[in-house]
Amino acid sequence: MTLQQLRYVVEVATAGSITEAARRLFVAQPSLSKAVSELEAEMGITIFERSSKGVVPTEDGTRFLSYARQVVEQAALLEAQYKHGTPPRRVFGVSSQHYAFVVNAFAELVREHGESRYEFSLREGTTFGTIEDVRLQRSELGVLYRNDFNREVLTSAIRDAELRFEPLFEAREHVFVSRANPLAARASVTLADLAPYPRLSYDQGSRNSFYFAEEPHITEQVDKAVVVTDRATLFNLLIGLDGYTVSSGILSADLNGDEIVAVPLADGGTMELGYIHQPRRPLSPMAERYLEHLSAYVAKYIASGYSKQ
Repeated sequence: MTLQQLRYVVEVATAGSITEAARRLFVAQPSLSKAVSELEAEMGITIFERSSKGVVPTEDGTRFLSYARQVVEQAALLEAQYKHGTPPRRVFGVSSQHYAFVVNAFAELVREHGESRYEFSLREGTTFGTIEDVRLQRSELGVLYRNDFNREVLTSAIRDAELRFEPLFEAREHVFVSRANPLAARASVTLADLAPYPRLSYDQGSRNSFYFAEEPHITEQVDKAVVVTDRATLFNLLIGLDGYTVSSGILSADLNGDEIVAVPLADGGTMELGYIHQPRRPLSPMAERYLEHLSAYVAKYIASGYSKQ
């Protein structure tokens, strides 16, 4: 097994195609196919399932690739540090459900390394996609929430992906509404109060399930429902449609402006926010630093008493 072979299989997994990987690596496709096959034979596993549409890692392949990526990343850091005498490029990725505090902490991390060479990634997406990103090491961390409704199913999905959930904090359920919405001035609202307004929620893609929804009380029957895929659209529709969504209540005026407010949900419960990671892989210093920024931002917001912005 060689470092070059490991780089090859990592690139094939990223490209999803041996043809595309060969193009990116500037090698002949037959040579790349042979190198991958020889590695599979040496390891005694099938790393990729091949079809006319491309390649997909097998279960054994997914596990092998997680280790291969670590070796390739460490080799790149060594080369950057000693081969060329230049500072290593810092690499970090986080995936998440749609939370402003995740973005705020990410922005702080990027600002902190403004003079460094880095490649950071932030992926906001579906619940299942967040779990998959961490399982496949597209991201080192994933930020999700659990509550009494989804805890059993979500915990099982995280365990099946060989990941671990680490609690960060608990938040009381709030609704986000436009400042112009009549409910914005209330000290709190009930689910019954929300009935006349459109409920906004995030699409969960092909793995759609009530248990994977980002919004508590998603099983409540409503007359008006709108499903979106990104946070900017949801916040625009909160204003444009006088809609609402149920979330943690933690907002960011820097990201969302001051036209959205959080109102406590009187008959709501609590949300346990936390992060998922691969327990067999120690957190990198970059991940540890990101979690420090995340905890500091949330602690400051909670200390303010969730004041309306």
